[in-house]
Amino acid sequence: MSFATTESPFRLRQGTQPLLVSMPHVGTHVPPALAARFTGEARQVPDTDWHLERLYAFAEQLGASVLVATHSRYVIDLNRPPDGASLYPGQSVTGLCPIDTFDATPIYADPADQPGESEIAARREAVWEPYHACLRQELARLKAEHGVAMLWDAHSIRSVLPRFFDGRLPDLNLGTGKGTSCDPALAQSLLEIARDASGFTSVLNGRFTGGYITRHYGRPHEGVHAVQLEMTQCSYMQEAPPFTYLPELAMRVEPHLQRMLRAMLYFAPRAPS
Repeated sequence: MSFATTESPFRLRQGTQPLLVSMPHVGTHVPPALAARFTGEARQVPDTDWHLERLYAFAEQLGASVLVATHSRYVIDLNRPPDGASLYPGQSVTGLCPIDTFDATPIYADPADQPGESEIAARREAVWEPYHACLRQELARLKAEHGVAMLWDAHSIRSVLPRFFDGRLPDLNLGTGKGTSCDPALAQSLLEIARDASGFTSVLNGRFTGGYITRHYGRPHEGVHAVQLEMTQCSYMQEAPPFTYLPELAMRVEPHLQRMLRAMLYFAPRAPS
């Protein structure tokens, strides 16, 4: 199978502060020829990180740069290593070019339509590589201008997903690559904010410790500090179709997100560079 897309792999809005907010899983675009190979369920791209641009609209007001994916993670997962290596060896995960959903249902109506190595390489070249080139360039720009760069990788997920974890996930899941992707003092300050968030549960480096983006780009010894937040979708939206944004819920969690991003900016001039 071949692969082609006419959609740009990302949208970037450059800011004035040393903070980049990355949203690698908000994209919903699937090229029509590829969508025709999907099941009806998969064409609805249910495992999208829905509405994060709306939830994080305040980030631009803080002066942050915002990098937004356009293509669905079913096309290619921008938060996976380019070689497809597992982020969590021994645990159930979806791949670089997934063949099943979070509920372990098939993405492809015909198993023979699953992507082979050449198609995966084409998707990587067309979508994965441009997104990461932009991410690298923007971090380099921020580092050059400010002496430090702060990366916030924004994600959301259903609160109950038996395939990946038992029971209900905490609402605010901070990941720092088990302490490798940012200064420990920054991680602690973010955890304190999350713990103070009334009505929300939280954890640092629990089930989700940060994906490829956090682990790969977070280099605190070089002045680049990266943090992933995996947030339960029930904190701001309807978790079942039609995945409706719920403003009354979002208004409860948004101030805590703002506090965490402000903490990133507060830490920036104090970070080792």
